[in-house]
Amino acid sequence: MPADIYDNRELSWLKFNERVLEEAQDINVPLLERLNFASIFQSNLDEFFMVRVGSLYDRILVNDNKKDNKTRMSPKEQLKAIFDVVRELEPQKDITYKSIMLQLREYGIEQVKFNSATKEEQEYLENYFKKEIKPMIFPLIIDKKNPFPFLQNKEIYCALQIQTKSNLKIGIIPANGQFKRIIRLGDGKRFILAEDLILHFAPSVFKNYKVIDKTLFRITRNADITVEEGLYDQDLDFREIMENLCKKRKKLQAVRMQLSESFSRTALEFLMKKLGLNDSQIFYLKTPLDLSFVGQLGDMCNEPALRYSELIPQKSSSLNMERSLIPQIKRNDVLLTYPFETIKPFISLLFEAAKDPKVTSINITLYRVAKHSQIIEALCSAAENGKEVTVLVELRARFDEENNIQWSKRLQKAGCMVIYGPRDLKVHSKLLLITRKIPGGEEYITQIGTGNYNEKTSTLYTDLSLITAKREIGLEAKEVFTDLLEGRLVTDSKYLLVAPLCLRHKLMEMIDSEIELALSGEPAYIGAKINSLCDKVLMDKLIEASQAGVKIDLIVRGICCLIPGVKEQTENITVTSIVGRYLEHSRIYIFGTKERCKMYISSADYMTRNTIRRVEVAAPILNEKIRLRLWEMFEIMLADNVKGRRMVTDGHYVHKDKIGEPLDSQIYFFEQAYKRAEKKEADRRRAAARKEAAEKKKEAEKVAAKTDTKTVKKTAAKKKKTVKKTTDK
Repeated sequence: MPADIYDNRELSWLKFNERVLEEAQDINVPLLERLNFASIFQSNLDEFFMVRVGSLYDRILVNDNKKDNKTRMSPKEQLKAIFDVVRELEPQKDITYKSIMLQLREYGIEQVKFNSATKEEQEYLENYFKKEIKPMIFPLIIDKKNPFPFLQNKEIYCALQIQTKSNLKIGIIPANGQFKRIIRLGDGKRFILAEDLILHFAPSVFKNYKVIDKTLFRITRNADITVEEGLYDQDLDFREIMENLCKKRKKLQAVRMQLSESFSRTALEFLMKKLGLNDSQIFYLKTPLDLSFVGQLGDMCNEPALRYSELIPQKSSSLNMERSLIPQIKRNDVLLTYPFETIKPFISLLFEAAKDPKVTSINITLYRVAKHSQIIEALCSAAENGKEVTVLVELRARFDEENNIQWSKRLQKAGCMVIYGPRDLKVHSKLLLITRKIPGGEEYITQIGTGNYNEKTSTLYTDLSLITAKREIGLEAKEVFTDLLEGRLVTDSKYLLVAPLCLRHKLMEMIDSEIELALSGEPAYIGAKINSLCDKVLMDKLIEASQAGVKIDLIVRGICCLIPGVKEQTENITVTSIVGRYLEHSRIYIFGTKERCKMYISSADYMTRNTIRRVEVAAPILNEKIRLRLWEMFEIMLADNVKGRRMVTDGHYVHKDKIGEPLDSQIYFFEQAYKRAEKKEADRRRAAARKEAAEKKKEAEKVAAKTDTKTVKKTAAKKKKTVKKTTDK
């Protein structure tokens, strides 16, 4: 295929992060939320350097010069291009941060440096430094005689060049420790960051030396650890291996240094040499080196205008939470849409299963879970109640390894069977299977999701969760777990698409079916909502479909290596990206027009690592009502002209034309969730009122009946008495 229809994966990701930065620049976004987007931009970039840049350096170290299969760029060429783009983006972030902070002054929130503080504030800060900070910092002198200390990943340090007659000396002070990072001035909203205060008073820490220059700096280390064959030790189990690897990751090679001030070239070269860095890896910032503190600024000011208005995940209109959930799921499939609807029904289902005497087993895959997880507690409760609970914990979920290690121990202690999955494949699927014993056999409740079993992210990410009692789905889910337990992979399935062996080729077959229809003159359509697109095999098949006349709409949040609109290649393809208040995370596959489409939800993106290098599951949407609901959601997202961007033929993104009324798809889905919840509540109240009225009527009839009975009895008695008197006479 022509090279101009592909984009490089790393450069495409940087374009996504640029869209995040655009949210920080959007004047329609509240100021503290804009500041949060600037922080997300920075934390995203940190992880990008730790993983993607780190992996490119690893390849260079082992002389792996294999070129990118889409743009034919070598690792060195990719690194140069990455650094060039980052040097363009970082100044934009600096300007954005300063603009936001300037506007926050109107609300009293102001970041100051020591020299811009009032005389009284300076006196307070000097005293604060002496009493609260200085006793907690441990400065070091580094020269040719003393060993260079280990510097922690992403931590802030103060570096000073110290004047000497002979050898170069560098003073280093950790600018983090057992003290607050935000130091508030008085009772107001003015503040200074601890590292800026340390930088100011750093010369006094080395009072016996003359300080020539000083700066704050921060390094980013490679974090791209992999479980290689040579790391397997027969004396260690997989959990112990992962614990060792997590320790190793903290000490990997530095790949970037950020500085807050220009620094003496001699001293900088000394640091670069010790850290193994070159000039291309040095970045100067004019804003704080770490923006993670911005989330705390909201505590300083309760002004509603600075924050998004509160949106609360609503109850699902498909379920009655006052009744048992399993019978309701057996009647109809249920779709939960996060964060518009709450995750509580799923958690309640687990707790219900934990107590249900008919439930014999629960199987689940866990990739990322919350720090305080009710889902874990429900699984432990089930095991303690005598259920057979099997939990596949993926210990290789990047940056969640240590959290998952601890949860695996907790689950094991409660009596769950904990497994880790195939040696060479991550298990990324979101799959739950509840098995119940019934007369004549077994029945299944199966849940397949696009996002993690995580209460926190269910309020921050857009995800889908399908819960079904369909036997055919349950049987195939059972086969997935059986194969995982026995160290095998699913090689064939009729309903579920299960990577790595039977997902990609089935997607290709469904694309081929649409190609055949288009070539025969029939309407043909493909839609996909995914996080990333870089699987070249699938991309080339989509190009073939476009050339055949298939209409293709792609909603891709992040990486998209396929450029749309290229004449005679991708002119039937559109690419939309939505970056807004919530992180777009759901995956939907559509093959066919609305009347005849096959539709799936999945945990897998169209990336090689998902389609052939991980265990993933895609579930068919067999319920017509749910399929129509998802189709409508897909159309709404395509029409988003507030947070939706479209990719143009040069690979860049532009905001969609604001034709008609503004449509923010995420806000629209929340409004719909509120309306459904309100309607359900109104229906519940009407039903309760009818029930109450019926009960009152029944009671009134009983009272009336009793009254009538008494009247009849009185009349009869009176008549009898009259007759008796007559007879006596």
